[in-house]
Amino acid sequence: MSADDDARRLQAADPTGWFEKLYAEAAAGTASVPWDVAHPQPHLVEWASGLDGTGQRALVVGCGYGRDSEFLASLGFEVTAFDISPTAVAAVQARYPESSVSYVVADLLNPPAEWHHAFDLVVENMTVQALPVDAHAQAIDRVAWLTGSKLLVLAVAREEGPVPDGPPWPLTPSEILSFQTDGLTTLKVNRDAARWTAEFVR
Repeated sequence: MSADDDARRLQAADPTGWFEKLYAEAAAGTASVPWDVAHPQPHLVEWASGLDGTGQRALVVGCGYGRDSEFLASLGFEVTAFDISPTAVAAVQARYPESSVSYVVADLLNPPAEWHHAFDLVVENMTVQALPVDAHAQAIDRVAWLTGSKLLVLAVAREEGPVPDGPPWPLTPSEILSFQTDGLTTLKVNRDAARWTAEFVR
C-alpha cells in the first residue's frame, strides 16, 4: 500500500482527525506519510529566493515534519509552526532538537486568539487541500485571519466542477481567490501546470 493509499484509508474513516492517526501509524511503522520528503517545498524555495526574514515573524500552517519551517528559519524568520497532530509535533521536535522554530499543537479551524493578524508572513502549503471540500471555506477564512502582512498559498490546482475523490482536494480558481478576505488583497496568482503559487497582502 502506498503512502497516498494510507492517507485515503484513514481520511475516509475520520475526515479531520485522520492526520493524527496517520502520524501515529507512521511512528509505529505501519503507514507512510506522503509529504515526508527530504527537502522544503520547491515552489517555496523558488518564491523565497533572496528573501531576508530578519526581524519578521512567520507562521507555517500544518507544518508536518518541519522541512518548510526549518527553511524559513534559515532565512532569518522567527518561525512558529503548528500541526493538529501531537505525534507530528513530537516527531519534528525530535528531528530538530536544536531548532529555533517554535513547534506547537494547534487546530487551523480554531487557532489561538493571540495569533490574530500576528504574523508578517503566513505560509499555507497544501494544508487546506488536505481537508474535505466542505471545510475549505472555514479553513481559508482562518488562514486569512492569521495573516498580518503577507500570505503565501501553495496548492495543487483543479478546475471548477465535480469534487474529486480525495485526499487531496485541489483548490479551484474561485477557492484561491477566496483567500482575498479579511482585508487581504491579491498581489499575484500564478498557475504553473497543476500548481498554484498565490500571494496576498494586507
